[in-house]
Amino acid sequence: MSLECVARRQVLFGLGGAALVSMLPKTANASRSTQGVKQLSFYNRHTGERIQGDFWVDGQYQANIITEFNHLLRDHRQNVAAPMDKRLFEYLYKLQSTLDTDGEIHVISGYRSPKTNNMLAAKSNGVAKKSYHMKGMAMDIAIPGVSTKNLRDAAMSLKLGGVGYYPKSGFVHVDCGPVRAWG
Repeated sequence: MSLECVARRQVLFGLGGAALVSMLPKTANASRSTQGVKQLSFYNRHTGERIQGDFWVDGQYQANIITEFNHLLRDHRQNVAAPMDKRLFEYLYKLQSTLDTDGEIHVISGYRSPKTNNMLAAKSNGVAKKSYHMKGMAMDIAIPGVSTKNLRDAAMSLKLGGVGYYPKSGFVHVDCGPVRAWG
């Protein structure tokens, strides 16, 4: 093969590569960004406690604020805390983004000990015997200024887990289990 042919192939190959690169989206890595801050604000209706914090900063979960969140989300009846699933915090963050609000999330129920869950299940058929609350994977919430219907619809649109609708009680259940809905 002549030197001229090799040079022509290299130019064509280079042009083809340049054309391919120019077709790639310029924001391809934006969705995978590890830069930024994710913040949540909670109010526990049973204990009166409030907390606001950056739970994720530049790609890292913030252990200290997650621990504080876990404490606020504890089973207030037994005064027992457990690690909450970080996917639940992500779910709530995306839910607020979908609703275009950064309002305080009112917590009706976070973690539930088996003892509390059994007691509640004995009083109501609306409490699952193997509740995701006992696994730190569920919360019952309300956001002042957001109707429970809008909260439910936004949660369902995300398809990130379970969504229970309790309009008479004024809250929505969200969990990071399988995608499903009730109520």
